[in-house]
Amino acid sequence: MWQIAQPTKVPDPGYRALEFLAPGIRQVVAGFINGSRQRVQEIRLRLNRPLMVEADGSWMLRPDGGVTVHAARAWFVGETDLMGTLERMTASSLYTMEEELRRGFITLPGGHRAGLAGECLVRDGRLLRIKSVTSINLRLAREMPGIARRLLPFLWSNGRFCRTLVISPPKAGKTTVLRDLIRAISNGEIAGHRCKVGLVDERSEVAGCFHGVPQLDVGVQTDVLDGCPKAEGILLLLRTMSPDVVAVDELGSYEEAEALRDLLHAGVSVLATAHADNLEDLRKRPSLFRLLADGGIQRVVVLSRRLGPGTVEGIWDETAGSFLPVGSFCLSSQIEPGNSW
Repeated sequence: MWQIAQPTKVPDPGYRALEFLAPGIRQVVAGFINGSRQRVQEIRLRLNRPLMVEADGSWMLRPDGGVTVHAARAWFVGETDLMGTLERMTASSLYTMEEELRRGFITLPGGHRAGLAGECLVRDGRLLRIKSVTSINLRLAREMPGIARRLLPFLWSNGRFCRTLVISPPKAGKTTVLRDLIRAISNGEIAGHRCKVGLVDERSEVAGCFHGVPQLDVGVQTDVLDGCPKAEGILLLLRTMSPDVVAVDELGSYEEAEALRDLLHAGVSVLATAHADNLEDLRKRPSLFRLLADGGIQRVVVLSRRLGPGTVEGIWDETAGSFLPVGSFCLSSQIEPGNSW
């Protein structure tokens, strides 16, 4: 009989997420965390397929928590594993999670998020909910207080926070950096300038709200609209919360970019992220290119994974039309032992 592993080193967010896993899977993942220096980012359950984790790579797990490249040696996720995990995540009440099942993800205490896939119930061309869940992707929330400190002096000008866009490919740390920038400017960590921040957290990834309460530290002067569409939320915050800065994660649509343009006329600054590998890639996206060209963005922080997650490849000054003379550096090198991306 396998014993549930206990932490043997600095606690990892993976341990705090173990409570949401069915017992069999819980002990396998705990074994991986104890036996590996890698930090878990995602735990993937697919019915009748190997249990996998995303850490420094993508790994299939053996029953003892070790990794294998041979599917036949891996722990296969059974219906008991999948349903047991889903019951823990929903407190045994799928009915009360109807809205989450329609959106395709469940936000959990601690800011963790479970993405769902399976058979969908569709009516009149609209997704009503996921009817039969066959895949769960548990994404672990991580806080890195202070990780963005080195960026702050370059994002401040004339006593105001610059309208800033953070870009990167997936898994390069932009949401982690966004969260810490929000926390820092809300708490007044640069020259004592404390800003009121309005955060539109459409997918509950930044503040990790549970029943509307942030589970992750986004600062003392941050108001969060959780689960609200970005374009609507931006304008709602402008009308109701008098923010100094409005923050959003993963800009993309024309409507979202247009909503941010409205902030320019109200004297409100912007802090946002978007998927792009570099400035050239960013400029190929019409809605974001127009926002940049019209002065809606003053700074673009370009991130990559080249030197590790959170590698700053450059900080573009749109007003000057050039990169600031800061070179490249890795934010993750500032993390104290025991913390991780």
